[in-house]
Amino acid sequence: MVSSNTNKPTGASPLAGKLIPREKLVDLKQLAREYYHQKPDPGNRNQAVSFGTSGHRGSPLRGTFTEAHVLAITQAICDYRRCQGIRGPLYMGKDTHALSGVAQRSALEVLAANNVEVIIQRNDGVTPTPVISRAILVYNRNRKEALADGIVITPSHNPPEDGGFKYNPSNGGPADTGVTKWIERRANELLRDGNAGVSRIPFDRALSAATTHKEDLVLAYVQDLRNAIDMDAVHAGGLRLGVDPLGGASLPFWEMINSIYKLDLTVVNPRLDPTFSFMPVDHDGKVRMDCSSAYAMAGLVGLKEHYQVAFGNDPDADRHGIVTPSAGLLNPNHYLAVAIHYLLSHRPNWNPKAAVGKTLVSSSLIDRVVRKLGWTLIEVPVGFKYFASGLFEGSFCFGGEESAGASFLRREGTVWTTDKDGILLALLAAEITACTGKDPGEHYQMLTMELGVPFYTRIDAAITPEKKARLAKLSPEAVKAPSLAGETIIARLTHAPGSHEPFGGLKVVAANGWFAARPSGTENLYKIYAESFCDEKHLEAIVHEAQNIVSLALND
Repeated sequence: MVSSNTNKPTGASPLAGKLIPREKLVDLKQLAREYYHQKPDPGNRNQAVSFGTSGHRGSPLRGTFTEAHVLAITQAICDYRRCQGIRGPLYMGKDTHALSGVAQRSALEVLAANNVEVIIQRNDGVTPTPVISRAILVYNRNRKEALADGIVITPSHNPPEDGGFKYNPSNGGPADTGVTKWIERRANELLRDGNAGVSRIPFDRALSAATTHKEDLVLAYVQDLRNAIDMDAVHAGGLRLGVDPLGGASLPFWEMINSIYKLDLTVVNPRLDPTFSFMPVDHDGKVRMDCSSAYAMAGLVGLKEHYQVAFGNDPDADRHGIVTPSAGLLNPNHYLAVAIHYLLSHRPNWNPKAAVGKTLVSSSLIDRVVRKLGWTLIEVPVGFKYFASGLFEGSFCFGGEESAGASFLRREGTVWTTDKDGILLALLAAEITACTGKDPGEHYQMLTMELGVPFYTRIDAAITPEKKARLAKLSPEAVKAPSLAGETIIARLTHAPGSHEPFGGLKVVAANGWFAARPSGTENLYKIYAESFCDEKHLEAIVHEAQNIVSLALND
């Protein structure tokens, strides 16, 4: 069980929090060999292209992320662009996973053969997800045609042997389901035909093609940060800041941020190593660069007394982890509530009619914060794509999800990024501390004194494939129980209250607690999220009854 107050699962691996033994490190040569030589089986559904909430992910070691996949997806994106009349440049970024570099080479060969104008970071540099999102938006500003879009090659915080591939359309955010289904369907058609429909030229020709452009995307992003964060206040505060990029693509950005804004910022771990040998093992014995995990962030947490506020990012810098002397590693839900409370009180140029967006499995403390300040809250399904259009149009001032991903508007109230930005949220923690004299952990304690203490958990439970499919299609009427942990049920939801879109699961709400159940996208499991504003015992009762309610609904 994962409690929001400890953020540490029980039943952890004996290796959790320790460096991985050298003999267990990923074999980079084998990984590259399998990437090029493994051929996915068209008849094996597990080896097909499949876009989840954050693109296609997998590993050559499982036959789920190979050059064949990358070639097919890239050609499918080229075909989609033609169908949609997208003629602007395509910004392509990558993180520091071993497979990201080779996948970018493969993708560039296809993009160049299809005469797509491509912009990549100069000197074969890395480029985080939010930097690509911002670049797309800046290019498209005041344009109505020949719009830009983008690709980010990253499996986010996944283990070192994994690869990932994401497409961001012209609104800069994660592609919505209609777009990803189109690309997924076309890519799988190409795979079944042995990629005969893929156009491709050798890498050297692709790199030197007139359509391939190399720019400095680092400097442009860093210089623009002052328009989203009060960097003058952060500088004037003279804070001792620490950052751990966790071996990711944010490293060169933090070095430049420190230089340009003249901060007292220490990069506590400047190492780049695609085996991520410096990473403490996560709770389940895997190496995972998860900046919301107390195990993965153990090094920075151990230094919490050295810095007034410290932070970490995952490899593509779309997630954040905040460490303070008062609280250690903040639970993502706690920090989201603090960030929203601060921003709604310190951004006078934001449109008061704009809404705060949250995923339906995020803490209800956020609801209480937003209600207290008189703003509007919109609850959406899991996936940052549900915030993209609102942030783009300005109808959302903030979008955040419980898995430590968020973004918000520029200080004057226009769009910053429409994808998650971990660098932005990290610097916001510094702004909060500099402007208020209290770190985010102290602000969280003040919020709970006024609004109540949330007890939050997420657990995984086994489920058959048949019942997993039923869970995704349940109706509210399937819940027969009148109460939840002693309180009358006031809402039974299968559609997100704000967006009215189905979320593929069930949420049940009472006055002082709720639970949500969603099927896993990759395993025969379902996830139960639960929260109580009473105590741990009440939370345990919610979880117990949630499992019974789900079981009865699926067996009805």
